[in-house]
Amino acid sequence: MNLKISDLFTKTFSCELEKIIPISSHGSSREYFRCYGKNIVCLAAFNEDKKENIAFLDFSKQLKEKGILVPKIYSQDIESNIYLLEDLGDTTLFDLVQLQQDGKMPFSELQEIYHKVVKALVKIQIEGGENFDYSNAYPRKEFDYQSIAWDLNYFKYYFLKLSEVQFDEQDLEIDFKSLTNYLLSANSNYFLYRDFQSRNIMIVSKEPYFIDFQGGRKGALQYDLASLLFDAKANLIPEFRQELLNLYISELKQYVEVDENEFKKIFYAYVYIRIMQAMGAYGFRGFFERKEHFLKSIPFALNNLKWLEDNVVLDVELPELHKIYSKMITSKKLNEITSKKLVVTIKSFSYKRGYPQDISGNGGGFIFDCRAIHNPGRYDEYANLTGKDKEVIDFLEEQEDVKMFFENVLKLINQSIQIYCKRGFTNLLVCFGCTGGQHRSVYFAEKLSKTLLQNTDIDIVLHHVEQNK
Repeated sequence: MNLKISDLFTKTFSCELEKIIPISSHGSSREYFRCYGKNIVCLAAFNEDKKENIAFLDFSKQLKEKGILVPKIYSQDIESNIYLLEDLGDTTLFDLVQLQQDGKMPFSELQEIYHKVVKALVKIQIEGGENFDYSNAYPRKEFDYQSIAWDLNYFKYYFLKLSEVQFDEQDLEIDFKSLTNYLLSANSNYFLYRDFQSRNIMIVSKEPYFIDFQGGRKGALQYDLASLLFDAKANLIPEFRQELLNLYISELKQYVEVDENEFKKIFYAYVYIRIMQAMGAYGFRGFFERKEHFLKSIPFALNNLKWLEDNVVLDVELPELHKIYSKMITSKKLNEITSKKLVVTIKSFSYKRGYPQDISGNGGGFIFDCRAIHNPGRYDEYANLTGKDKEVIDFLEEQEDVKMFFENVLKLINQSIQIYCKRGFTNLLVCFGCTGGQHRSVYFAEKLSKTLLQNTDIDIVLHHVEQNK
């Protein structure tokens, strides 16, 4: 794959690809790489789902032509499932939410950016959706009965059944039908982004840019707003959500006539289905695929669900669903997910670019300097590889000092973990630094993570600063 990316890069920019580094895909099946050449940096995307690629590339072109801030597409190789696109950096709206929640960003600055996002959403839905060509939409051209059925069954089979929440299947199907009919009563002639949440909004010089809209289709306005305001881990306070809802309606009135009461009533019905769709994803990725970090979103989603149950009355009867929501909110199994374990955050970084930030708010932790270890990056055959590649791992493990270095690190870390667990501490930061943040630091971060995963009393968060921020 790297060779095909290199060929496309050279053809596109008329220069050699000097370095390629994998970056986080945040749970997506797509793979992303940051590509460096002479005076050019871009991203490369690889996705085996050809139809999804075609949808993204087509939608990118259409939205950009309408003035929507989406990444520029430089080139594509559809047969190889690869395309090159603009690098928008590493700062998402969710990153700013975390900074604000940790007291490292004034609320007024976050508020200003959210206002821009809400206004941009209306533009995407109305101006972006005007005369939009959905012929390449995938998997559906509309958020219709079938789309809703897929989301509801996703929730039923991958969340309810896997989390062992009891329900009457026939009564649930009756409620599903009632909810679906109510949702489809809304005007559905707008562009529905589908996954309009904080991790899909990049912030560049305080301006929001938008990614991951390949699931877009024709649909109702309320769905995307529900995705943004009830984004589980963003955990917006109710008063701020209400402020943004009112701002959205005010902005929307500049384009179309709006009955505020009717809009808000059906808006909350869309909030419910969005939460159920997200719960299905958390169940599939967490319970089924065993990806722990997805399970950590469940408590936030349950908090949103509890707020809805306490504050919202829908114009549609859903007796079985409300019974299920009550069981979810009080479920011992689901609430055990919220139990506080020690979180050991392990980071690799480049000394050239400075020390990584500790967003836990605790400060301290360990920083290990790996620059005394022989650097595989000095050799051409390892230049485009990282500390996760077998060739680099073999090179490092042939060095006598690597084993001793790691043994000493492990003794110090285990000593702290034992004490932290006894005292009920919840965060420990461990950083490995080297010259480029690509080979030695990545190797030791990966090795420590794999070693500590055997400890069931802790959770691990692994973060390669130069590869996925």
